[in-house]
Parts: sequence; C-alpha cells; structure tokens
Amino acid sequence: MTIGKINAISISKKKGIPKKNVPMAALKSEWGIEGDAHAGEWHRQVSLLALESIDKMRGKGAEVGPGAFAENITTEGVDLSILQIGDQVKIGDSLLEITQIGKECHDHCAIFKIVGDCVMPREGLFGKVISGSEIKVGDSVEIVSE
Repeated sequence: MTIGKINAISISKKKGIPKKNVPMAALKSEWGIEGDAHAGEWHRQVSLLALESIDKMRGKGAEVGPGAFAENITTEGVDLSILQIGDQVKIGDSLLEITQIGKECHDHCAIFKIVGDCVMPREGLFGKVISGSEIKVGDSVEIVSE
C-alpha cells in the first residue's frame, strides 16, 4: 500500500491556463472539483501530478510549481507511476478512479517551449470522482487498488 499526501490543490475557471492554488476544495461525485473548468460529466474530471514530476522539470530549468501544468491535485510521497486505468485512489475521504494516463500535447505548452520537455503528457493522471468530499492540502493520498 502506498500512502502520500496532497501537496497542493489547484483550480481555474478556464481551460488551458495554469491553475491557482487553493487550501481546500469540494470533490463532487461524477463531476470533479466544484468551480474548476475541467469538472463535468466526462472521464477527465480531476487531474493529478506528483510533486516529484514537477521537481524533474525544475531540474531542467523550468521555474514551475504546483498548478503550472494545469493539474488539480499535486501529490507528494506516493508513486503515481504504478497506477493503471481502472485503479482507485483515496484522496482524503474521496475516491477517484483512474481513467487516463498522460495526454496528448497538441501545440506544446509554454513549459515545453522553454525547456524542451513537459511531464504532463507522460506522468499526469486523470480520473473521475466515485465518491466525493471536501479535501484540503495535507490530506492523505492512498492507492487502494493497483
């Protein structure tokens, strides 16, 4: 069993822009994070990226932090790379099901243009909310199926 924590929660009103860090958010079943542009009735309701992935990009010279990759939840201390589609992750009292690993980067984001790489297409995860709750920075992130 792998357990880590929420390092940051990030939301935005529009798609395609860096997200703003917030101390807490409401995860709504079959919807996503209330107030976030990516919430809705589809398979990519919530996005996850490990702080360790962000650190890789910092090592390449990118001045980035949580939310810069438009991820909703930045995790720390949990190995997201072992997850597969269909696996479940408990975040605080909420449960997510992984629905997609990585994403196509259509026109290379600003980060890619600066350092020649971006981790989100390879290491970002997307999921749908099975059961929701309020989450806050510091809550546990636990892989419950793999």
